[in-house]
Amino acid sequence: MRTANKTEGWASSVFRVLFPKLCAGCGKPSLKGISCFCVQCQNQLIPANMAFSRENEFTDRFWGRVPIESGAALYFFQRRSPLQRALHRLKYHRQGDIGLQLGRMLGGHLKLSPLFLSVAAAIPVPLHPKKQQLRGYNQSALIARGLAEAMSIPILDGVLMRQVFSESQTRKRRMERFDNVEEVFTLTQPEQIEGKHVLLVDDVLTTGATLEACAKALLKTPSVRLSMATLAITSAQMH
Repeated sequence: MRTANKTEGWASSVFRVLFPKLCAGCGKPSLKGISCFCVQCQNQLIPANMAFSRENEFTDRFWGRVPIESGAALYFFQRRSPLQRALHRLKYHRQGDIGLQLGRMLGGHLKLSPLFLSVAAAIPVPLHPKKQQLRGYNQSALIARGLAEAMSIPILDGVLMRQVFSESQTRKRRMERFDNVEEVFTLTQPEQIEGKHVLLVDDVLTTGATLEACAKALLKTPSVRLSMATLAITSAQMH
């Protein structure tokens, strides 16, 4: 048994040398552990530090729009940053493993906060089936899967459905984003979340139009409590 363990350890070390985990931001060998970035790229990221505060820039963005328990982003979004490059690779270059790794980073951070201890399940923002087929996967679902793994909670990927195929939000202005997602989402399995504290997961919070539309659908369920989490949040000046 001891010999077998030594052999497995040796094989694992050789594999890491021959096939090192590459940085999601620049492609160089990344840090060991949960981060998917190298030292240089990790140091360029700006932590948002929102998970331990019930009122923060994330929750302020939804004030008067939808009631949420807690909300947090892992980093502040910056153009031409390692995080933007990582998200671009995830969404447009079929590098789905980046989504899982980023989700684990987000979940590893949230599980340290007492505000998220009662979360019972993660729910990703859904893509329309046609868009998911074109992309090959739902990036938010991969992020949610990594997060759920880190937080030891289930992921409910079929509770929320996108029933209307809408254009990408990326280049839309603020009011266009809200019009683009109005009445887009529907709740398919309300019994799975009734009476639970659930966590809605997406990649980046900008205006909050998509998350708000999802929240309104989820909050139709009796006694559900809703929190939100994203990898990044943009500054108010960017939208």
